[in-house]
Amino acid sequence: MESDDRVELGLALLERLEHDTLPLPDVIDRIETITTNPTLTRTILDEAELRGIIDREEGVVRVRSGAYVRFDEQVVTKEGEFTCRRCGSGLSTGHFIRLEAGEIGPFGSSCIRKVTGRE
Repeated sequence: MESDDRVELGLALLERLEHDTLPLPDVIDRIETITTNPTLTRTILDEAELRGIIDREEGVVRVRSGAYVRFDEQVVTKEGEFTCRRCGSGLSTGHFIRLEAGEIGPFGSSCIRKVTGRE
């Protein structure tokens, strides 16, 4: 995956965070489902702020879009041999988030809830 693709996926994910505000470490945890590269993580956060997707202040990120991932429309499951992008567990059913910028996943059943803010 090219770095530009990961930036766009990161921005799309940040636009759809479930909570209005999150501590920066929680936001980084979600970005790390796309990239663990610190430079790309910073680029995603900086670009999100420039585009008006988020505001950052004193370690807290405020999401401005008000949109969120709709499980019934944007989360799909696939059967196969997968490794969760968040925790590294082996999966026989992968959950994927479909966004305009692309697909993020696979995630296990509990990690998909954490990434989308349902837990």
